[in-house]
Amino acid sequence: MKKRGRFKFKIRTWQLCLFLVPLLVADAMLLRAGHIKMTELRDAVLMADEAEDDDALAQALAELKDFVFSNVVINIVEENGVQKVTFGTGPFYLEHQYIRAANAALKEAEEGLTSDTNPHGNIYAAASAVCQPQAIANGWGWNDANYINCMMTEINKYPSADEIQDQMVANLPSTELYRKNYASPIWAPTLTGFMLLLTVLVIVVIFIKLIVWVVLRLSLLFI
Repeated sequence: MKKRGRFKFKIRTWQLCLFLVPLLVADAMLLRAGHIKMTELRDAVLMADEAEDDDALAQALAELKDFVFSNVVINIVEENGVQKVTFGTGPFYLEHQYIRAANAALKEAEEGLTSDTNPHGNIYAAASAVCQPQAIANGWGWNDANYINCMMTEINKYPSADEIQDQMVANLPSTELYRKNYASPIWAPTLTGFMLLLTVLVIVVIFIKLIVWVVLRLSLLFI
């Protein structure tokens, strides 16, 4: 009687390479979709910041954070003029929220340092007299960065402004508090994550098969 052999299905290296091509295409499409979704959520954050809607801003930030923390998000950011690939949103700033906080700090400094006892009188009032007409002419709002810069420039012209300058610097919030940069995981249990895992496994198998082939070829040379 003939012995029945077990059915063996052998996958060749060239077949794995063919299978790898659509996998790479699918990975690229899924990563692009994740990047687009992250960009939309980040833009919603910036729009809420520009609209000065703190409730909408908090909700948009929470949605962006939840998405980035639970998905593989690849992004290209520029740092010191060099573009690099990173996982996550990359750094972005809540500029309008910072300006509001900075103006509140300036207002606090104004209320605490409006004394006319210094030789130059009320320095803050003198700076306002210069900057407010410029603000009206240029359409600057009270929370405009140009107005803040004008006020700081005028105040610094006075020799007795050191106390006010120190007070304002102490009151101004750190810009790092308004700098956001959410990092995504390198792998997550999502469709994108499993497709990337499958791609890596296929590449590893191809690499191992190529190594085995090279070793066998070299061994034949010495037989």
